[in-house]
Amino acid sequence: MGVAGEKLTTPASGDVAAGAAPAVRHVAIIMDGNGRWATRRGLPRAEGHRRGVEALRRTVRAAVDIGLQYLTVYSFSSENWRRPAAEVGALMGLLRLFFRRDLADLERINVRVRFIGERGGLQDDVRAILDEAERRTARNTGLNLVVAFNYGGRQEIAAAARRIAELAAAGELKPEDVGEELVGRMLDTTGMPDPDLVIRTSGEIRTSNFLPWQTAYSEYVFTPVLWPDFDGEALGAAIAEFTRRDRRFGGVGETGVQTGGGEEA
Repeated sequence: MGVAGEKLTTPASGDVAAGAAPAVRHVAIIMDGNGRWATRRGLPRAEGHRRGVEALRRTVRAAVDIGLQYLTVYSFSSENWRRPAAEVGALMGLLRLFFRRDLADLERINVRVRFIGERGGLQDDVRAILDEAERRTARNTGLNLVVAFNYGGRQEIAAAARRIAELAAAGELKPEDVGEELVGRMLDTTGMPDPDLVIRTSGEIRTSNFLPWQTAYSEYVFTPVLWPDFDGEALGAAIAEFTRRDRRFGGVGETGVQTGGGEEA
């Protein structure tokens, strides 16, 4: 990650106006398409991941410029361990390089870094990098950059259920104490607002075990743009699409149509 050329301190590309706070607080992105981007150009998949890091830099800069409060990115899923060992190793190497080279820039532009996902089983130096990034940016008050690393949504919910069961077994909880608020507090994302908008790049239309609890009422934008080509303009287009939608959260929208259950009609 740390490729020369792009810097977090450079202006964001695209048509997102700097300082223009959008009607969205929290954008989550499933960064997809690095491998296909490389394959179409006759390049190794590792080069696609390297270019994906440049896209992450552009997107973080754009998010800062438009005043987003939270940007959550799906960088490595718990299922990604099934990929070839060489590719997994390259991804871990990019993580190391990115935070070694870019952490100072993140500090300088007032970004707070937070990781969600399972840290057990990660190499010691990787865990140390995650811990250092969180520690050094903990007092920053700008964009919250949330990196989902070794993350799986079902696993997160199962872990929350285990914690609740342990509290109940210890006599610290009654059945009537268990509700949405308690479950939310047991998740990795406790204290964060749910995503307003989820963007998935590459044209794939699925959620891939990403924040299933937190995205119950999120709006989705599926863009054909491959992640290495994503930039401030693509982010702005997705946010513009979001602002045109009527979010009803199971209630009555501007059309006057009553929705049923948890569905929006």
